[in-house]
Amino acid sequence: MEIKRQTYLSEIIKRKQNGLVKVITGIRRCGKSYLLNTLFKNYLLESGVEKDHISEMAFDLYDNIEYRDPKVFYPWMKEQIKDDQVYYILLDEVQMLGEFISVLNGLTAKKNCDVYVTGSNAKFLSKDIVTEFGGRGDEVHMYPLSFSEFMSVYDGNKYDGWNEYITYGGIPLVVLADTEEQKVALLENLFKETYLSDIVKRYNVRNVGEMDALLNILSSAIGALTNPNKLQKTFKSVNNSKITSTTITKYIEYLEDSFLIEEANRYDIKGKKYIGTPMKYYFTDLGLRNSKINFRQIELTHSMENVIYNELRMRGYSVDVGNLTIIEKGKDGKTAKKQIEVDFICNKGFKKYYIQSAYSLENEEKMKQEIRPFLKINDSFKKIVITSNTPKPFYTDEGILMMNVFDFLLSPDSLEQ
Repeated sequence: MEIKRQTYLSEIIKRKQNGLVKVITGIRRCGKSYLLNTLFKNYLLESGVEKDHISEMAFDLYDNIEYRDPKVFYPWMKEQIKDDQVYYILLDEVQMLGEFISVLNGLTAKKNCDVYVTGSNAKFLSKDIVTEFGGRGDEVHMYPLSFSEFMSVYDGNKYDGWNEYITYGGIPLVVLADTEEQKVALLENLFKETYLSDIVKRYNVRNVGEMDALLNILSSAIGALTNPNKLQKTFKSVNNSKITSTTITKYIEYLEDSFLIEEANRYDIKGKKYIGTPMKYYFTDLGLRNSKINFRQIELTHSMENVIYNELRMRGYSVDVGNLTIIEKGKDGKTAKKQIEVDFICNKGFKKYYIQSAYSLENEEKMKQEIRPFLKINDSFKKIVITSNTPKPFYTDEGILMMNVFDFLLSPDSLEQ
């Protein structure tokens, strides 16, 4: 069954022949190789590119071991170029190629070579990999399947699909597995043998138990404000651990660098500046998160918040947590400063949205609670509440857009209505 990753395919197509190395990054098993070697290759062939002007190499295959030597691969690659027409060079698992940065820069310097690469070990998953190309790298960052992509291959209604998506996530290999038992086994194996193993090897992590415990804590607290100092106290009280906040900070950086988690910083809406700690962490894939804690805490409110965060990031928005300091009178009549929060502030170019994630608005009091921060913001950018029980999108008297989570996720232009 083919999963059409049209958003990412379009991003690659837009970068054709731009003189840069197109670097497809993302968490392991999110579909990078399939995007390049199947979807993009088929596009080239259907566009009239001759087969002999598409050069492929998968460095992870046993048959291609000798080509991992740059002194073997580079001459072979030059032999494939027989005329002045454009040659599309598709390289998979390129981190296995020795001196790959120099090799790729050398190929890109040729006017008729258009280079595309993927990689999937911890070294190549680094968020900083593009900078290693010295300005000649152009990144296309992939995520696991969005809910819309998931539903394109799910045999069932959106409600059942939602329950499966927030349980097992969007890793294509897992999504296409036949049974729940297979999905659980795949997720558990991927986390232990792939993601965690990569991080441990790359950074030479000596105390794997501490890293594993940190992942459990973060998995149990998605969408909660925290920082290394708070996490250190948790380690001390729960595990009687002497781990330092500095070590925790490093571990978090390792997890972010491998795209397992993302950090959402707090932004002072009135002061128009970043606050710093504490911040929130969200998992790139909920299935991986759930497998880490043995599928024990599939809490609907925080799961929906995580899905919304990921969807905004997939759509290319930068996403922060909004913070407002207000002065209000209490029940005793005295004024006091209070901190209230907007779940997400998302920006892309000149676009800006304030978004609240509210799983259920069961009564008027809950509604007032969710829109309260919006009424304290003195600007005209669109403000949106996403829920699971709004029947259809509508605007309140205050001009706030109320929207069902399915309307948000299944329409790429949902924020524009």
